[in-house]
Amino acid sequence: MIEIPNDRRFELRSIVCDYNGTIAKDGRVVDGVKALMDELAQKYRIYVVTADTFGSVKEELKEFDVSVKVLSSHDHTGEKADFIKELGADSSVAIGNGNNDVLMLKTAALSVALMGDEGCSKETLLNSDIVCKNIIDALELFLYQKSSSA
Repeated sequence: MIEIPNDRRFELRSIVCDYNGTIAKDGRVVDGVKALMDELAQKYRIYVVTADTFGSVKEELKEFDVSVKVLSSHDHTGEKADFIKELGADSSVAIGNGNNDVLMLKTAALSVALMGDEGCSKETLLNSDIVCKNIIDALELFLYQKSSSA
């Protein structure tokens, strides 16, 4: 159970991350992501969606407990949103930063935009529930939840 104070509660089962600009920079996984993904995989199903622009995703993620969805259509934006629907939008969180992540973020029950090194598209920012400065902070949201007292 994830709770946003004064907002909503979520029963999340899947975390879907964009690859480049989100968990990777220039086709290489950002330092610190693997340890967090390993820990998250004990609680959630983890997916990475990518066009694999650099051709490195399979090698970079071979030791991760994640499923990789390599996009194959000419409409990556729509394909990402469709993937969220297939997983179950009401139990999925989407994390991204680019224009092609907007529909994915709109479709997911909970959406996180990243302001990282590549910046964040305005539409992605406007269609997110939460904004984080980097992927480490975003992933930690789902590991280290604050406990509330009544």
